[in-house]
Amino acid sequence: MGDARVTGRVSDDRSVTPAEQPPRVDPWGVQVRWIDGQDAERTVADGTLAALHEAIGRAPADLGERAPIVVRGGQALPAGPGDVVCEDGQLRRVGTTVPDDFPLGYHRLHSSGPARALIVSPGSCQLPESRAWGWAIQLYATRSRASWGIGDLADLGRLCTWAHDLGAGFLLVNPLHAVAPILPQQPSPYSPVTRRFLNPLYLRVESLPGADRVDLREVAARGWALNESRYIDRDAVFEVKREAFRRIHAVQADTAQYESWRSRQGVGLQRFALWCALAERYGADWRSWPEPLRRPDGDELAALCAEHAPEVAYHSWLQWALDAQLRDACADMTVIQDLPIGVDGGGADAWALQGQLATGATVGAPADAFNATGQDWGSPPLIPWRLREADYGAFVEAIRATMAMTGGLRIDHILGLFRLWWVPTGRPPAAGGYVRYPSADLLDIVALESQRSDAVVVGEDLGTVEAGVREAMSEHGVLSYRLLWLDDDEPAHWPKLSLAAVTTHDLPTVTGVWTGLDLTEQREHGMGTDVQLSAGQEQLLDRLRTAGLSPEATSEEVVVAAYRLLAHAPSVLVSATLEDALVEPRRPNMPGAGDRDNWCQALALPLEDAMRHPTATAVAQVLNDAVTSR
Repeated sequence: MGDARVTGRVSDDRSVTPAEQPPRVDPWGVQVRWIDGQDAERTVADGTLAALHEAIGRAPADLGERAPIVVRGGQALPAGPGDVVCEDGQLRRVGTTVPDDFPLGYHRLHSSGPARALIVSPGSCQLPESRAWGWAIQLYATRSRASWGIGDLADLGRLCTWAHDLGAGFLLVNPLHAVAPILPQQPSPYSPVTRRFLNPLYLRVESLPGADRVDLREVAARGWALNESRYIDRDAVFEVKREAFRRIHAVQADTAQYESWRSRQGVGLQRFALWCALAERYGADWRSWPEPLRRPDGDELAALCAEHAPEVAYHSWLQWALDAQLRDACADMTVIQDLPIGVDGGGADAWALQGQLATGATVGAPADAFNATGQDWGSPPLIPWRLREADYGAFVEAIRATMAMTGGLRIDHILGLFRLWWVPTGRPPAAGGYVRYPSADLLDIVALESQRSDAVVVGEDLGTVEAGVREAMSEHGVLSYRLLWLDDDEPAHWPKLSLAAVTTHDLPTVTGVWTGLDLTEQREHGMGTDVQLSAGQEQLLDRLRTAGLSPEATSEEVVVAAYRLLAHAPSVLVSATLEDALVEPRRPNMPGAGDRDNWCQALALPLEDAMRHPTATAVAQVLNDAVTSR
């Protein structure tokens, strides 16, 4: 497959049906009535409505005259005619319609009203140039013998090479975003402090510039010893890697390359590195810091950076090293990075985006068939009108940073680009309400960034999906996410514009289902009534039985059979988890099981042995045959 990149500029035969009109939305953007997972109409309670109004606040009356205009070539320009200062500095005159050949990008429109942002989008994301299959991995769990207790970016590079040699076209990887640089380390990759910068735990220490000038033998031995446990001890990894980082940085002279990179990152990196420096001293939640440190604005920012210059330089250097190692790892393979739905409310992005994030609510999900009480994920939501007022900058930066260098993006809970379930502070998750977002603008921005980064985009559209969402995704070239475990339709009937998979990190592995071990573990953690759990287990087994399996089939045979079922999907991308390929019985995460070692399990085999596992080879062959035969 050449360089194993999966994107290209090709046509697609997708058909799109018009989206239904959204339900009634009040002036604050709250969806007053909605249809739940049981197709019953629900109404937001008065108390919830009042709490949401307070958290959202009133948009300025003139916001419509100042907010960015997001359009495509050939579309009407609401504020035209006028002069446009383009992103590259050129000045162009426009009328009441955007010319078809107008440059894509982020411009500034000057017309009769206030100057405002003009974002010109291609309207559709990059699409895969051909069918491809790939591995879905938890990088932290995929350790080699050279790892220091956790899978790292050198391991990612080795995975890319192995996948390419097997005929794969991509990897799908867990979020790699940073957490607070202190103990204890946050285990969940879906609770980062930022969606723009990376986690230094993923650095390969020996590959750092200057590592050859430091005697690392003793600290490396402690790092390698952490591989002996199946449990990822992030605190121990953090301590041993931090010691190595500090020693290497102390002897690493500033280079012109580093300084040039650092200056190009601008204020975003400066704020993040400063937050890290302050978090080391005052704790991971900026809301508990001394009052003068709680706002990273204006002259105070420059003064704080000067005061903490050595630490700011150190954390900036770590991001420079991460940028370089990630580029090297993904040089010849599409790596689809995961973008979490939100960030830690006490973290770096929340500190930098004060005023844009709600302080009286968190993001979650309403009650459904899988969770009768609803869910509260703990992240503060972006306030839609404030996001528009800030020219969508926070959204653009998160999308751009996550797809940069790797050629792919998976948007966790893409339904949140349309509406998000807000849970008012102090209320149970079920007592929340939906807040609408400007989905057309957000999807057009995703399309623009996709084309600029030559990146394929997948939207995780699981759960209660309202009418029109999947049609809008298809129109914008965003791939749907289809699962053997959850989809009622047979794989052969899934849409071409989708990524097909058997399971995810939150759902049982094939071996866990077939052996009943996942059911046993769910019971141990009190995840539901025995009737509910047994019914769910039987439903998954029914899926496997359609493969004509003998009751005496081995787990290895069942895994291969499951992926033969998946291979019937016409989906343009098809993925297999490494947990399945290595016949792992335990899933990476069991949502709601707070007493479980979620996100902390390493694969049973080191990467060197995993690459020779016969079931992994067999699964690769099944999927390789499927994508090359059509």
